[in-house]
Amino acid sequence: MAHFGMDPFSAGPLWHNGPAPCGIYNFPGRPTEAAGGFIERSKQPITTGTSVMAFKFDNGVEKGVAIAADTLGSYGSLARFRDCRRLFKVNNQIILGAGGDYADFQYVQSMIDQKNIDDECLDDGFSMKPKAIYTWLTNVMYNRRSKMDPFWNNFVVAGIQDGEPYLGSVDKLGTAYEDNIIGTGLGMQLGVPLIREAFEKKPLMSRSEAQQLLVHTMEVLFYRDARSFPKYQIGIVTADGVTISDPLYLDNQKWGFALYVSLSLKPEIMCF
Repeated sequence: MAHFGMDPFSAGPLWHNGPAPCGIYNFPGRPTEAAGGFIERSKQPITTGTSVMAFKFDNGVEKGVAIAADTLGSYGSLARFRDCRRLFKVNNQIILGAGGDYADFQYVQSMIDQKNIDDECLDDGFSMKPKAIYTWLTNVMYNRRSKMDPFWNNFVVAGIQDGEPYLGSVDKLGTAYEDNIIGTGLGMQLGVPLIREAFEKKPLMSRSEAQQLLVHTMEVLFYRDARSFPKYQIGIVTADGVTISDPLYLDNQKWGFALYVSLSLKPEIMCF
């Protein structure tokens, strides 16, 4: 029987209130751009932080994860903000460190805060573990990358999982890996080899020795990384909980090697 008002020889509607063949369906509740509008994406980070260094330590008595990051927020090449703290205590068994765009880090931090509030409201005695937030961050970062609107960050997850030190990293593409030593930014090229060399000489480190190694690593990064700063924080995660220091300052800086750099630039000494 022919539809009222329709050609009896034509096909009926393909999809009631749906798109025409080869068309695109606008799902209800999905925000749409105005005609002729543009979709905005962050094409580059604005205020950024540089390296985050972290490694596991275990001497048979003390074991945990040590992590450090400086407090500089660079606006391009301008050392603009001097107190951007990039170590975040998630709970009593996790520290999150972040390099890259500071605004994106603050947004992710607010999402994690809300997850903590949800856990407290459930009041079931459970809280996020390091592997859980590591997996969640991997999904979040890959999801945003797939939308061509990534969070411009490298995250380092340091914590204690079932009594054992845990360390993982997630970048802005959602690429994730776990390791005993992790560095982001220039710390991957400059800091990680220093820490590996120290562990080759002394594999079993105490908490105080791990802190001293981090101080030395942050000092070398300050000398060599133009986006670093002599003020930094150190975080330690052990089975006893999480501690993040107040900002520390690199004292007794050694710039003697700069003499050789300046001498080598003098025309009468330069060799061609």
